Amino acid sequence: MTTSLTKEKLIEMFGKMIEIRFFEEKVFELYAQNLVPGTIHLYLGEEAVAVGVCTALNKDDYITSTHRGHGHCIAKGADLNRTMAEILGKKTGYCKGKGGSMHIADFNIGMMGATAVVGAGLPIAVGAALSAKLRNTSQIVACFFGEGASNQGTFHESINMAATWCLPVIFVCENNLYAMGTRQSRVMAIENISDRAAAYGIPGVTVDGNDVIAVYKASQKAAGQARKGEGPTLIECKTYRLKGHSRVDPAKYRPKQEVEEWLKKDPIKRLKQHLIETKTLTEQEIQQIEKQAQTKIEEAVKFAMESPTPNPEEALEDIYA
Repeated sequence: MTTSLTKEKLIEMFGKMIEIRFFEEKVFELYAQNLVPGTIHLYLGEEAVAVGVCTALNKDDYITSTHRGHGHCIAKGADLNRTMAEILGKKTGYCKGKGGSMHIADFNIGMMGATAVVGAGLPIAVGAALSAKLRNTSQIVACFFGEGASNQGTFHESINMAATWCLPVIFVCENNLYAMGTRQSRVMAIENISDRAAAYGIPGVTVDGNDVIAVYKASQKAAGQARKGEGPTLIECKTYRLKGHSRVDPAKYRPKQEVEEWLKKDPIKRLKQHLIETKTLTEQEIQQIEKQAQTKIEEAVKFAMESPTPNPEEALEDIYA
């Protein structure tokens, strides 16, 4: 890893990645205790993508998310208490407990919403980018989606429109190699999703999605181009989820050797090693950051557990009819 990032920015990214890791591990535990309504799709192992991208964004920029969206929310600045409360279906959550794990949104931080529908965030991102362009702001949109979504019609339609209208969007493909249990090689004749960018006349780049600095650099460049009116970029981040597709998926379809190889590339371990080797942080300082993150997560759980659940008569409130 080589970077011109400031020490403060590196430490900030490490802290955010640790928060996401501990948050997801705690959600995993709570689900096992039957405290989480519905299912969950954890972001464990992919922390470098969300943090690398969102660190390159401004506070008033937008993001669109997926069914695996907890990490995106936290990286964009979501409150841990309200995020945990939403996942636990509590009234104090971002969507009053009605959205749950897969539908968290907060326009105040630019989080346009997570969605359980594969590829559904792509056209929403294009709409937000068109709004920013029409309003003549410097805002941009980062659109997160998986490699499976790149086979959806919304992917091609959205990128084509964004390219044609030169809209300020960063399309971020989180390629963890498996769309649920289907390996990429079974449904695509290409190795890199970024190759598809050429068909729309926009830049396409593939980066190591487990290297937060590489993700940040690619995102920073794409963001700069978008703000200057140079249109969208497709960034493919090669990464790997540490768990199955959802909480109930044992992921036995993945070869043992493949899993072991990717575990060696854990994004948090890699950044931690970089911080120590460059003398950015000491082991003791790292432990302190981890302890602070753990405390925040425990406080979020306490907040969520003590929060009330929505009343049955509130089911039809806050909806369009």
